[in-house]
Amino acid sequence: MGVDYYKILQVDRNAKEDDLKKAYRKLAMKWHPDKNPNNKKDAESKFKQISEAYDVLCDPQRRAIYDQYGEERLKGQVPPPGSYASTSDGGGPTSFRFNPRSADDIFSEFFGFSSPFGGMGDMGGASRSAGSSFSRGMFGDDIFASFRSATSEGASAGAPRKSPAIERTLHCSLEDLYKGTAKKMKISRDAYDANGRPSTMEEILTIEIKPGWKKGTKITFPEKGNEQRGFIPSDLVFIIDEKPHSIFKRDGNDLIVTQKLSLVEALTGYTAQLTTLDGRSLVIPINSIISPTYEEVVKGEGMPIPKEPSKKGNLRIKFNIKFPARLTSEQKTGIKRLLTSPGGSS
Repeated sequence: MGVDYYKILQVDRNAKEDDLKKAYRKLAMKWHPDKNPNNKKDAESKFKQISEAYDVLCDPQRRAIYDQYGEERLKGQVPPPGSYASTSDGGGPTSFRFNPRSADDIFSEFFGFSSPFGGMGDMGGASRSAGSSFSRGMFGDDIFASFRSATSEGASAGAPRKSPAIERTLHCSLEDLYKGTAKKMKISRDAYDANGRPSTMEEILTIEIKPGWKKGTKITFPEKGNEQRGFIPSDLVFIIDEKPHSIFKRDGNDLIVTQKLSLVEALTGYTAQLTTLDGRSLVIPINSIISPTYEEVVKGEGMPIPKEPSKKGNLRIKFNIKFPARLTSEQKTGIKRLLTSPGGSS
């Protein structure tokens, strides 16, 4: 599993929130670099490990990913399916990346002047009043002066941070992306009620798919992610993915279709017939000789252009010519005669 956060905090794998707080409070005070001036380098390393372990295990989402996949996977891109919420379209797993916070930030938040964890006995109560005997006397004035200066740059000491965005894949058919559509998605997320109690909130989001949107397009719903104490809820981001189509292939704003035809049709004339993505029938007569590399371009029958939906790319028709498996002597003689005649050689 790599780093063992439970071992670092000296707790068992079933440790509750209160157990984690007690363990962190004890170890952070013991190993804070300002408490260990004669062993500052080792203390700083230990202090960072303790802080990272607490930051992971105190968050249910990160802890669940760590328990299942380990620390390497937690800091990578692939989480367990459904680590954010269930959706009605059965899309791919949430994209998740854990970036460890500064050890000083975690310490300041835990012992700071507006701790999001509420009361923690005498120590917690003392920590909530700036200039209290606790905040002046634990390691001396220097450490809390540094906390105050760090948190005062652009925000107050208790200013909440925003959780990282949560990304989900939204699978769309080529028809959806051609015509545009509205998809309704049911989400379930962690929240807190008016009394501050944890709850689960369900909501239906409507996602407007615009004509011509491409794979990779992102739709953001601000602050619709899970809530954590002391953090602004994360944004929920849907990323468009394009399902393979049985007939058409997309190339930017163009559509490509391949038609099968016989050698006779390729040489004597062929009429391409197909149904467009919005249900219209197209009939395209082709009088040219169709070689294996020939491509018929039909202007304006491709995908809508997102910035100008009234305009479209092109439809490009390619051909798969079926050659006969064998020819009789009479057929060979006849073909030679036709192709070497004045009309055939012209």
